[in-house]
Amino acid sequence: QVQLVESGGGLVQAGGSLRLSCAASGRTFGNYAMGWFRQAPGKEREFVAAINWSGSMTNYAYSVKGRFTISRDNAKNTVYLQMNSLKPEDTAVYYCAAATRYSGGSFYSAASSYDYWGQGTQVTVSS
Repeated sequence: QVQLVESGGGLVQAGGSLRLSCAASGRTFGNYAMGWFRQAPGKEREFVAAINWSGSMTNYAYSVKGRFTISRDNAKNTVYLQMNSLKPEDTAVYYCAAATRYSGGSFYSAASSYDYWGQGTQVTVSS
Protein backbone atom coordinates (compact mmCIF):
# COMPACT_ATOMS: atom_id res chain seq x y z
CA GLN A 1 0.00 0.00 0.00
CA VAL A 2 0.92 3.66 0.13
CA GLN A 3 2.30 5.58 3.08
CA LEU A 4 2.40 9.37 3.08
CA VAL A 5 4.48 11.58 5.34
CA GLU A 6 4.11 15.36 5.36
CA SER A 7 6.86 17.75 6.34
CA GLY A 8 7.74 21.41 6.12
CA GLY A 9 5.13 22.84 8.43
CA GLY A 10 5.96 25.43 11.02
CA LEU A 11 5.46 28.98 12.16
CA VAL A 12 5.58 31.81 9.66
CA GLN A 13 4.60 35.46 9.69
CA ALA A 14 1.69 36.74 7.65
CA GLY A 15 2.81 37.48 4.13
CA GLY A 16 5.55 34.89 4.29
CA SER A 17 6.02 31.64 2.45
CA LEU A 18 6.28 27.99 3.32
CA ARG A 19 6.77 24.86 1.27
CA LEU A 20 5.20 21.60 2.34
CA SER A 21 6.39 18.23 1.14
CA CYS A 22 4.66 14.88 1.11
CA ALA A 23 6.87 11.85 0.64
CA ALA A 24 5.22 8.67 -0.54
CA SER A 25 6.39 5.11 -0.18
CA GLY A 26 4.93 1.82 -1.27
CA ARG A 27 3.15 1.32 -4.55
CA THR A 28 3.77 3.15 -7.81
CA PHE A 29 3.47 6.80 -6.96
CA GLY A 30 3.08 8.07 -10.49
CA ASN A 31 -0.28 6.37 -10.91
CA TYR A 32 -1.94 8.37 -8.14
CA ALA A 33 -3.60 11.72 -8.22
CA MET A 34 -2.57 13.72 -5.16
CA GLY A 35 -4.25 16.34 -3.07
CA TRP A 36 -3.78 18.66 -0.12
CA PHE A 37 -6.43 19.31 2.50
CA ARG A 38 -6.37 21.32 5.68
CA GLN A 39 -8.28 21.40 8.93
CA ALA A 40 -8.32 24.04 11.63
CA PRO A 41 -9.59 23.36 15.18
CA GLY A 42 -13.36 23.39 15.23
CA LYS A 43 -13.56 23.56 11.46
CA GLU A 44 -14.37 21.06 8.76
CA ARG A 45 -11.62 19.61 6.68
CA GLU A 46 -11.40 21.56 3.46
CA PHE A 47 -9.93 21.00 0.06
CA VAL A 48 -6.84 23.00 -0.82
CA ALA A 49 -5.35 21.70 -4.05
CA ALA A 50 -5.10 18.64 -6.26
CA ILE A 51 -2.91 17.41 -9.09
CA ASN A 52 -3.37 14.56 -11.51
CA TRP A 53 -0.97 11.69 -11.93
CA SER A 54 1.16 13.34 -14.60
CA GLY A 55 1.10 16.82 -13.12
CA SER A 56 -0.51 18.28 -16.22
CA MET A 57 -3.73 19.31 -14.49
CA THR A 58 -4.34 21.04 -11.18
CA ASN A 59 -7.25 22.31 -9.14
CA TYR A 60 -7.33 24.84 -6.31
CA ALA A 61 -9.75 26.05 -3.73
CA TYR A 62 -10.84 29.61 -4.36
CA SER A 63 -9.36 30.72 -1.04
CA VAL A 64 -5.82 29.76 -2.07
CA LYS A 65 -5.87 30.26 -5.82
CA GLY A 66 -3.08 32.55 -6.90
CA ARG A 67 -1.20 32.06 -3.64
CA PHE A 68 -0.59 28.31 -3.44
CA THR A 69 0.95 26.00 -6.01
CA ILE A 70 0.78 22.23 -6.01
CA SER A 71 3.42 20.25 -7.85
CA ARG A 72 4.86 16.78 -7.92
CA ASP A 73 8.10 15.02 -8.67
CA ASN A 74 7.31 11.43 -9.49
CA ALA A 75 10.98 10.50 -9.65
CA LYS A 76 11.22 11.47 -5.97
CA ASN A 77 7.76 10.16 -5.05
CA THR A 78 6.98 13.55 -3.59
CA VAL A 79 4.23 16.11 -3.89
CA TYR A 80 4.68 19.73 -2.83
CA LEU A 81 2.55 22.64 -1.77
CA GLN A 82 4.21 26.00 -2.17
CA MET A 83 2.37 28.54 -0.05
CA ASN A 84 2.94 32.23 -0.62
CA SER A 85 1.34 35.36 0.81
CA LEU A 86 0.23 33.39 3.84
CA LYS A 87 -2.60 34.69 5.97
CA PRO A 88 -3.56 33.88 9.57
CA GLU A 89 -6.64 32.10 8.25
CA ASP A 90 -4.32 29.62 6.53
CA THR A 91 -3.42 28.26 9.96
CA ALA A 92 -4.36 24.59 10.05
CA VAL A 93 -3.07 21.06 9.97
CA TYR A 94 -2.29 20.24 6.37
CA TYR A 95 -2.77 16.73 5.04
CA CYS A 96 -1.69 15.16 1.81
CA ALA A 97 -3.68 12.38 0.23
CA ALA A 98 -3.44 9.94 -2.65
CA ALA A 99 -6.27 8.83 -4.90
CA THR A 100 -6.48 5.59 -6.83
CA ARG A 101 -9.69 6.36 -8.71
CA TYR A 102 -10.70 9.00 -11.18
CA SER A 103 -12.68 11.76 -9.47
CA GLY A 104 -14.88 12.72 -12.38
CA GLY A 105 -16.06 16.29 -12.66
CA SER A 106 -14.89 17.37 -9.21
CA PHE A 107 -11.23 16.82 -10.11
CA TYR A 108 -10.26 15.40 -6.73
CA SER A 109 -11.74 18.16 -4.62
CA ALA A 110 -13.72 15.74 -2.46
CA ALA A 111 -12.09 13.93 0.43
CA SER A 112 -13.97 10.80 -0.55
CA SER A 113 -11.88 10.64 -3.71
CA TYR A 114 -8.79 9.71 -1.72
CA ASP A 115 -7.67 6.35 -0.40
CA TYR A 116 -4.51 7.18 1.54
CA TRP A 117 -3.77 10.00 3.96
CA GLY A 118 -0.76 11.32 5.78
CA GLN A 119 -0.66 12.26 9.45
CA GLY A 120 -0.56 15.97 8.77
CA THR A 121 1.79 18.84 9.44
CA GLN A 122 0.95 21.97 11.41
CA VAL A 123 1.11 25.33 9.69
CA THR A 124 0.74 28.40 11.89
CA VAL A 125 0.63 31.89 10.42
CA SER A 126 1.08 34.71 12.89
CA SER A 127 -0.27 38.21 12.41
